[in-house]
Amino acid sequence: MAGKPILHYFDGRARMESIRWLLAAAGVEFEEKFMKTREDLEKLRKDGSLMFQQVPMVEIDGMKLVQTRAILNYIAAKYNLYGKDIKEKALIDMYSEGVADLNEIILQYPFLPPGDKDESLTQIKEKSRNCYFPGFEKVLKSHGEDYLVGNRLSKADVLLTELLYHTEELDSSILANFPLLKALRTRVSNLPTVKKFLQPGSQRKPFEDEKFVEELKKSFG
Repeated sequence: MAGKPILHYFDGRARMESIRWLLAAAGVEFEEKFMKTREDLEKLRKDGSLMFQQVPMVEIDGMKLVQTRAILNYIAAKYNLYGKDIKEKALIDMYSEGVADLNEIILQYPFLPPGDKDESLTQIKEKSRNCYFPGFEKVLKSHGEDYLVGNRLSKADVLLTELLYHTEELDSSILANFPLLKALRTRVSNLPTVKKFLQPGSQRKPFEDEKFVEELKKSFG
């Protein structure tokens, strides 16, 4: 019997959080080995665990997978979160890439100098309200189903739900004009596996505040 997946990263969100969300939604228990210093990262590099010398890295099914999207795609395929055919897979990838584009900006936000944060937040709000959220709202409205693709939970729904939570942490009113996205967030949040992940004490990581960023820089700078 295969053991639990092991996630190698620091004790924070950044690029590993989407992987945690997807595993949790699939009902998969996982372990985490946190890097606490640059020496921990160098050890992984020296023992050949990191193909491109960087994390996140996930040990799963006898593999040491790197590259966030490759890891997400493997988990989605393994746990039936990737559609029923090639067309559904293409749509799921397209929506997931849209999420990733906006998420890339959000991931950088906590690590920006204080003087750059206002501009970044303005950009996040603008792109959310005027580009990405209207696109996803239109998809849901076009078919009237519960989920983005094929009326069944997919990788795209999970990643979008994570994104909605994250943007609401930055602006609590950001979903005011997107009722179908709010309904999707609620629907996915009420799934037993996701509901468990959202409870206090789970492996979900908190928002990265200035203190966390400073400690991380001291440990890995």
